[in-house]
Amino acid sequence: MARQKKAWRLALALAAGLLAAPLAAPREAGADPALQGFAAGGDVRVEAENLEVDVGAQTATLLGNVTLAKGDLTVKCPRIDLKFDHAPHLSWAKGSGGVSADVRGVHAEAPEVELDLRKQLLELRGGVKLSRGQGFLQAESATIHIATGKVTAHQVKGQIPVPKGN
Repeated sequence: MARQKKAWRLALALAAGLLAAPLAAPREAGADPALQGFAAGGDVRVEAENLEVDVGAQTATLLGNVTLAKGDLTVKCPRIDLKFDHAPHLSWAKGSGGVSADVRGVHAEAPEVELDLRKQLLELRGGVKLSRGQGFLQAESATIHIATGKVTAHQVKGQIPVPKGN
């Protein structure tokens, strides 16, 4: 269960890092370092007030002050629903009730986040807010392709700071 929550948080934090790429300094082409951390092994730390498991349905729900963490990523929300192909292999996760994530100086907020590990997609919906330093981006929704690091966002607006003297 802890690993499942941590995986979900990691995905959200990675998404935040990717969406905030325009706010960061330029970097080399290729996958975002946060995505490399997602693919890497290691345990996911999880905390919640309550856990409900349905072994027959291969589902679980974490409730109350849910926190997932892996590496630099920390995700917090009131509820995370999980589905498994076979225990303990997580195939899908959905965080709801107001989700926040922090990774490498990037803070993200969204009402809902869905992670489909089969499709390697992370979707943030319902009004996504990303911030890093003085910069911020807002979008109605955003999809992160975990395998490639590509991000698609819709209805985007924001502010990207320009260094002084430019």
